[in-house]
Amino acid sequence: MSYTAMYRKFRPQRFEDVKGQDHIVTTLRNQIKSDRIGHAYLFCGTRGTGKTSVAKLFAKAINCENPQGENPCMECASCKAIQSGASMNVIEIDAASNNGVDNIRQIVEEVQYPPAEGKYKVYIIDEVHMLSIGAFNALLKTLEEPPSYVVFILATTEVHKLPVTILSRCQRYDFKRIGVDDISARIKELLDIEKLEADDAAISYIARSADGALRDALSLLDQCMAFNFGKRLTHEMVLDVLGAADSESYSNIVRAVIASDVSAAVKQLEKAIMDGRELSQFVVDLTGYLRNMLLIKTADDLSIVNDMSAEAFERIKEEARILPASEILRYVRVFSELTNQIRYASNKRILTEIALIKLCCPQTEARDENLISRVRYLEKIIESGSFVKSDSEEKPARPEESVNVKPESVISAAAPEDIKKIVQNWRAVMERMGSGDHVFIKNAVPSADDEGNLILTFTNPFCYAHYIRTDAESDAQSKAFGDTKAVIDNYAGRDVSIRMVLQSSMAGTEESSGSFEEQIRSQIDMDIITED
Repeated sequence: MSYTAMYRKFRPQRFEDVKGQDHIVTTLRNQIKSDRIGHAYLFCGTRGTGKTSVAKLFAKAINCENPQGENPCMECASCKAIQSGASMNVIEIDAASNNGVDNIRQIVEEVQYPPAEGKYKVYIIDEVHMLSIGAFNALLKTLEEPPSYVVFILATTEVHKLPVTILSRCQRYDFKRIGVDDISARIKELLDIEKLEADDAAISYIARSADGALRDALSLLDQCMAFNFGKRLTHEMVLDVLGAADSESYSNIVRAVIASDVSAAVKQLEKAIMDGRELSQFVVDLTGYLRNMLLIKTADDLSIVNDMSAEAFERIKEEARILPASEILRYVRVFSELTNQIRYASNKRILTEIALIKLCCPQTEARDENLISRVRYLEKIIESGSFVKSDSEEKPARPEESVNVKPESVISAAAPEDIKKIVQNWRAVMERMGSGDHVFIKNAVPSADDEGNLILTFTNPFCYAHYIRTDAESDAQSKAFGDTKAVIDNYAGRDVSIRMVLQSSMAGTEESSGSFEEQIRSQIDMDIITED
């Protein structure tokens, strides 16, 4: 016998097997128990949530010869006939291909004849919103007052397209999206039945990717198990099959954006593309990653954050600490807009790269809210006293011409030899660091003083904040500082004293020749109007 897809093979045969629709199952079971069967039902909801499955289960239950409580026995002639699709009492109609007046007139004529066996004649009309206006009108009278032995079950994913006259004649049941936990539990049940193995992380990712549709989840599971036949299904295998990226890829992109490193961000995107990741899904998942970051930043209850490993959770917490909520909101806005644009784009890669450049360089967007990002960067400079020495005879310098100028490495003659080696071989030291920290440490320039200290000078306040906390725990070292120090200590073979500083200008505020207003204007590169 040919292979049967899992979502067909494991259609619910008992009401207990229906997942995530307890409000509907309870009502239908009570109607069966009390013998108060309605004449017309409307099942509406998104795809894959169990509308057709519940309709067939209900049809079996009300026609079963030997019911087991409210459940069908699945052994009598009626249950077997309905299960195989051979029953004359249960008629399934696809309204997408049978949407004319003549099709409905045929139903109206058939309902006049009682069932040859069993109690009820059940008409299941799928995608009922596809019926024409004439077909709806032809159905109205029969739907309102059908014979006592007829039950109509209408199913649709677009209930807003149904005429009000149809809605008013039906008992409406809204099928909810099925929760990730319910989908995961059902997948584990079926894997045990099929004697297949899968990691919890793989099951969880499939459940989230299904977007509330159990049928979609089982189809994805079928696809993944077929590609990795005979093997235990892992998270990495699922990512390969579905063309998705893991959380580390999104973390690396976010860290490159925080460091304003366009090159690193685009390279991470290139890596994802070369790994076969589908860009539309990549953008959706990255937006979800930013959503998690925003929740970590603003919410007290972190249980609403999507499932992720402990390591990934620590990384995203570190990124959320560095960025203010308003900046994360800007990231989410840019990628939410991209999600709509990329759907119909012929060159998705260019649009994605442009979005990353917008995040790295807020000055490229002519929007008022982006001034917040530029002002925040300016505040960091003011706090550190990093004003640019201005000359009244020269044009005020732009930020990229002054603040972002890299300091030069300085090695004191009295510095220890191992510290000198670190400074001279700084690129080799950086290569030993993790990809997440690499984008931040690239902004640092090493120097060695005569007291034996390794000094790392940053020009980017956000990169500096990655290592030194700037909140209530001012000047406290972050976990990233400890990780970086461990790499440097390992390279030197001893405990190295490290100082991290944010670059200041050649002269302090009091030595600047321009007024405070001129200094501010030189940083934000826009006119400032003052009033007396």
